Amino acid sequence: MSIKKRKDEHGENIQVIEKKAGKTYFWWFLIGFLVLSISVFLSISLGVASIDLPVLWESLFYFNPELTEHQIIRDVRIPRTIASALTGAFLAISGSIMQGMTRNPLGDPSIMGVTSGAAFAIAVSFAFIPGLSTTSLMTAAFLGALLGASLVFGAGALSRGGLTPVKLVLAGAAVSALLTSLSTAISIHFDVAKEMNFWFAGSFSSVKWVYVYPMVIIGVIAFALSMIIARSITVLSLGEEVSKGLGQRTLIVKVTGALVILVMTGMSVAVAGVISFVGLIVPHIARMLIGVDYRYIIPFSGVLGAILLVVADIGARMVNPPFETPVGAITTLLGGPFFLYLARREGGK
Repeated sequence: MSIKKRKDEHGENIQVIEKKAGKTYFWWFLIGFLVLSISVFLSISLGVASIDLPVLWESLFYFNPELTEHQIIRDVRIPRTIASALTGAFLAISGSIMQGMTRNPLGDPSIMGVTSGAAFAIAVSFAFIPGLSTTSLMTAAFLGALLGASLVFGAGALSRGGLTPVKLVLAGAAVSALLTSLSTAISIHFDVAKEMNFWFAGSFSSVKWVYVYPMVIIGVIAFALSMIIARSITVLSLGEEVSKGLGQRTLIVKVTGALVILVMTGMSVAVAGVISFVGLIVPHIARMLIGVDYRYIIPFSGVLGAILLVVADIGARMVNPPFETPVGAITTLLGGPFFLYLARREGGK
């Protein structure tokens, strides 16, 4: 079969994939948006102090700084809800890009060392450079995420037989365990364990508007980059040879995708701490509902990830009031069995 004919066949297959995904995407996205809107409303309303709809409406359009409920909504509930939704979207988008680029169904920032690397950088920052600004802390988390990812991919690539999905998972588990152990040792030795407990557990209880603004600005840029390379990731997910045969510049796509993953994951860890398995669960659900076209998977994963973490944050507040359960514990409770199921299924293949 000639190369040109193979290109034509793969091009036709990609067009079929895109056509099928487009038919179902609109309705699933509309349903997801409605569920997210309801979840956001519940997140703002529910908590230690329940707030009725009229009070919520007044606080948004007729704000009175002398009313405690208005202050709670404006200064606590709204930034917390926005941060949880953005964090869920960032982690889910990062997971979908990672799975598409590596063709690894077990790909997730928390498994591939990215999350633990960001947490390690934050522990080092607390120990040696206390009093960092929000921007500096996010920069440190980004550099730590880069370190974790580099160690994982470096260890997998240097192993005998080259880089494979299984080796990526094994290297990710080893590097994550190493960096988490180092983070714990640093936090105990330098007496910053109390500050680090927040990041290890994963929580939105301390989120303020100062964290939300950079998340929105940088998140919009990262999302735009992810959509620019979305179609290329669809092609890349069909295989390296197919991608190169269709004229894709795979190196540029991989570098851009890796940059998006590092930025989004680093910001998420800097704001909310270590929250696992969101990037593992959500892309699989998105592919099951709308197909394998990443022009639709990426934004739809963002919506589903936002729903998951907003609902998880509501649960964190309602499980044992007035105390809060770490959001990371809730996502781990959901993601652990899902990870074992995927590992068993892929291992069987």
